[in-house]
Formats: sequence, C-alpha cells, structure tokens
Amino acid sequence: MPTPARTRIAPSPTGEYHIGHLRTCLYDYALARQTGGQFVIRIEDTDRKRFVEGAAQRILDVIHDYGINWDEGPDIGGPHAPYVQSERLDTYQPIIQQLIDSGHAYYCFCTEERLTQMRTVQKASKQLPRYDRHCLSLSPEEIKQNIAKNIPYVVRMKVPDNETVEFNDLIRGPIKFNTSEIDDQVLIKSNGIPTYHFAVVVDDYLMKITHIFRGEEWITSTPKQILLYRFLGWDVPLFAHLTVLLDPGGHKKMSKRNGSVSARAFLEDGYLPDAMLNFLMLLGWNPGTNKEIFSIDEFVKEFSLDHLHKKSPVFDRKKLDYFNGLYIRKLNDEKLFEYFKKFLPNAKDEQIKILVPVLKERIVKFSDLKDTLKFLFEDVVYDKELLLKKGTTVEIARNMLLESKKVLADFTDIQDKLFKLIADNGWDKGEFFMVFRVAICGTVFTPPVVDCLPALGQENTFRKFDIALNLLK
Repeated sequence: MPTPARTRIAPSPTGEYHIGHLRTCLYDYALARQTGGQFVIRIEDTDRKRFVEGAAQRILDVIHDYGINWDEGPDIGGPHAPYVQSERLDTYQPIIQQLIDSGHAYYCFCTEERLTQMRTVQKASKQLPRYDRHCLSLSPEEIKQNIAKNIPYVVRMKVPDNETVEFNDLIRGPIKFNTSEIDDQVLIKSNGIPTYHFAVVVDDYLMKITHIFRGEEWITSTPKQILLYRFLGWDVPLFAHLTVLLDPGGHKKMSKRNGSVSARAFLEDGYLPDAMLNFLMLLGWNPGTNKEIFSIDEFVKEFSLDHLHKKSPVFDRKKLDYFNGLYIRKLNDEKLFEYFKKFLPNAKDEQIKILVPVLKERIVKFSDLKDTLKFLFEDVVYDKELLLKKGTTVEIARNMLLESKKVLADFTDIQDKLFKLIADNGWDKGEFFMVFRVAICGTVFTPPVVDCLPALGQENTFRKFDIALNLLK
C-alpha cells in the first residue's frame, strides 16, 4: 500500500480561479484519494494589495461545482485550522524569530528610496538586481535602537554563499541551483505580514503536506523554500512542477485573447464539469494507453506520477468541444431539460420538451443554444439576397413560401408534407430548404429547422414567411 499523501491547493483570492489551477487541483485530489490520504484547501490571502473581496468564496464554490471535494479547508475546518493565512499571523512570529536567532535571517531597515536607487545602479551596470546586504552587518545595539525608534523594517533570509541547492522534481528529475543566483528575499514585510515564500513553507510543514503540485513558473522559487526547510530542520516535501497550458497556436501561455481562462467562465459557457475534468486530466498526464474517457473515480484509480508530462500541452478547444459533446449525449432528457432551461430562460417548458430530442445529438456547448435558437424568440434581420443564395429567382422563392403556407395550414406531419410539395412542383430540394431555412431563421446555418417548427408554432412560422415574402416584393 502506498504511503498516504497529503496534498493541497493554496489559491490566492485575487480574482477568478484559473482553469490551469483547476487542473492542478485535479491532480492533487487524485493523488490524495488514490493513496488514502487527505486533500486540503488553504487560502493564501497575504497579498493585500491584490486582494479581491468575495474571491475566496467564489474559488471554493467553483471547485465544488466541478465536483471536487476536500477533507480540510476554511469552510469545514480540520486539525490544522485555521486554513486562511491572514488568520495565522501569530503562527509565523516565533518561527521568524527562530530564524533570526539562528543567524539565518536578519533585520533590514533600508528605505524604498534606497532600494530603488540600488537597483537602478545595478541595472545600469548590467548586474542582476538583488539586495546588497547593507543591513547584514548591523550590530545588535544598532538593531535594538532602530526598532526602539520605530524605524520600519523587513526581515530577510540570509542566503548562504556559493552553495548548491538540489531537489528531485517528480516530473523533471534532479534540478540544481547555486545560491549565488538567489537573493536575500524578504520573509516578513514592514507591515508584519509574511511573504508568500515564507508563509507557504511554514503552512505546508505545519499542515503536514507531503506532495506539492504547482506550475513550472515556481521552479526558481523552490530553492529559496528548500533553504528555509533546511534552516528550520524540517523535512522537505516532494515537488512536482506541472507544465503550463498553451494557447491553440502552441507557442504562448494560455491567455484571455483566445477565449475563457477562468474555471467559472467555462461552466457559464455551457461546458459540463465532467467533460471539463476529463479534458484537463489529459493536459499533462496520460494513462499509457489509448483510453481517453475517464470518470473522476477511474482517473483516481489510473493516476500515476510517472505519466505526468514534461512538455507543455496545447489547450485545444476543438478537443474540449468534442469531449463536451460526448458528455452531453450521455445525459438523459430530464437532465438536458434542466440545462436547456438554464440557457434558454425565455423558452417555455413545452418548447424545451420539443427541442431536447431534436438538438441533443448536435450540441457542442449549451451556450450555443441562445444563438442557434434565436429565431424562436425574435425576428432576425437579414438581406433579401440571402433568400436567393442558391440562385433562386424571386418568383420561385415567393412561390415556395406561399405554397408552404398552404400545405402547413394543417400543422402536422410537416416534413412529409414539405417533401411532397417539393416533389409535386419539381423543385430542387437543396434550393427549397435554403429558402425555407433563411425565411424561418434568418441565416443559412441552422438547426434541423423542420423539426424545430413545432416549438416555433404555426402562427410564428407564418409570420416569418410573411416577413420573407415582403422582402421578395
């Protein structure tokens, strides 16, 4: 039996939860469940400048809406509460004092003006901007006097000179850094709030986190944190730095320019949670087989750290649409009715009952319903030439619509009557249905328009015919 893993996600409430973070969450969840461990959520809200009111609850809500549950967190508590960093400030003080007393951290009283000037000089000299340790040589008496005078200060980590920090990334293997590349980072800010790098180490240790999944952009931060573990005599957790998600072109990090990036936005756009999770599973992991469709339980069973990717995957929205379509077609009509109702708030129940069996095999995402079925709720403005797109003459187009009104005076067996009408008049089927579709929907690309007519109703159907006939005068 594997050793139970304790994994965590630690989102910052600075905005909406990114879809890439949801993938990380999924992997954390899978490893914890597979090993009989625990999955923890902790809110890291010490960045008060970027803090967004209500964002923390929205993050918890959207993760829950995707069907992922946690064992410990700010909403349900747990043995290592509190699970919100701003509520843990007293926890960090004795530990920062321990680092100061052991010589691994020191007070820095430099003003922002001095630091800015220092960086300007370094950049001009083409040096790597970093703190020059101006305050490292202060005597205990000077430090005591500065504190007594209420001179603002931060606490910095004293990084050892010219040492190698190495760790074995679970995805990328051994990674080495020389401490000459690492700045004496700030651990406690002038307002007494811990920085991310310090707080995350303390919290992960105290919460007994064993495995940390995070994006590859955090690789350069890992040696800083490993040094803190070392200074404090704590065991270092295992790190797995995941690849970033790339835009469809495969060259740039996924961004808003190519569509939604927040986990909530995909749900609002009509993607099913299970389809989205299935898609995300395969963006950075593979089962070692050709199998693509996984329930969350199947994924937990199959998940393997050995099959996590080293190469960044492309966020292929066409592939996502494919998955979503598959999952939509797995839904029964009762569940589909709920989604249609949500995304077509103006539709009557009777209309939805007609539309569900007509469209269930064609839907890619539920938000498409609004545009696809726009003709049911409003008259679409279009140009007369659209009615004549197949080269139909005005006279023939008018005749097609007038004769259609006659045969549909009895609004039953619509398709059979229209096919008979076409045959009796010797019309081209494609030409007839082009005129018919445009007249009803105002566009050449439509759902199965004949099957949708019962939802439109005879009166509205005839009104749309009349609009088209007026255009053809």
